[in-house]
Amino acid sequence: MSGASPRLSPALNVVVSAVRKAGRRLLRDFGEVEQLQVQSKAPGDFVSEADMRAERSLREDLSRARPGFAFLMEESGVSGDKDWEWRWVVDPLDGTTNFLHGIPHWAISVGIEKRVGEDKSEVMAGVIYNPAADELFWAEKGMGVFLNDRRLRVSGRRDMTQALFATGIPFASIPRKGEFVQTLARLMPQVSGIRRFGSAALDLAWVAAGRYDGFWELGLNKWDMAAGLVMVREAGGYVTSPDGGDAYSEGNVVAANPHFHPRLREAVSEGIAAVAARRPESA
Repeated sequence: MSGASPRLSPALNVVVSAVRKAGRRLLRDFGEVEQLQVQSKAPGDFVSEADMRAERSLREDLSRARPGFAFLMEESGVSGDKDWEWRWVVDPLDGTTNFLHGIPHWAISVGIEKRVGEDKSEVMAGVIYNPAADELFWAEKGMGVFLNDRRLRVSGRRDMTQALFATGIPFASIPRKGEFVQTLARLMPQVSGIRRFGSAALDLAWVAAGRYDGFWELGLNKWDMAAGLVMVREAGGYVTSPDGGDAYSEGNVVAANPHFHPRLREAVSEGIAAVAARRPESA
């Protein structure tokens, strides 16, 4: 991008400072990954001492800068005023399994959520930082999305045979395996490739950057996708649930450039319907 560098709002400056600080500590822990103390949260879903330290660091820095904001954090859950107007939505280490296996594909994700109605909220801005690659993705509603100082746009591809999609594979006791398999069967004959790299936050950031043409996953939590959703939209992409509803509230995400979003959403919807049709009706 030519011309002057983009300017971050005060709130985003706060987030960038906090994630860079937490990222430096995570990088040190990543270099000593074999010595980390790990406790199992669920099969295939691990939380490390590094994860907890990063969350504490982010909470301290964000609270100090914006004491009136509430929190939704992966490890410690909901905190702050129940009638919050603004809330931090934080995943201190997205891609924990990659981290623990020494794979440098993981990120810190922070979304800034605003309540816009009694039962409705909207993510207004977000930061996703991959310390191992020193890639800082950031976006603010109406201001665009950037990788460091370079403005991003979703890809312009139109031919499905050239499309590269990303997804998350359900693991262990997580449901939706059948829907995933059915969707995969529909897409694989049509596209150039499908990737599963293990970080939903980075998958969404990469859609915004045009690296992926689309991404889908079922059963995500808000902290997995808050920052990424605003990035895809600010990059000119579409984000919905498979049925065209609100991905953020439903937790089922289809994100893609404008050309592929309808076809990707159709494939995911068909995969869900195929499994539902095989289930016996409840008495």
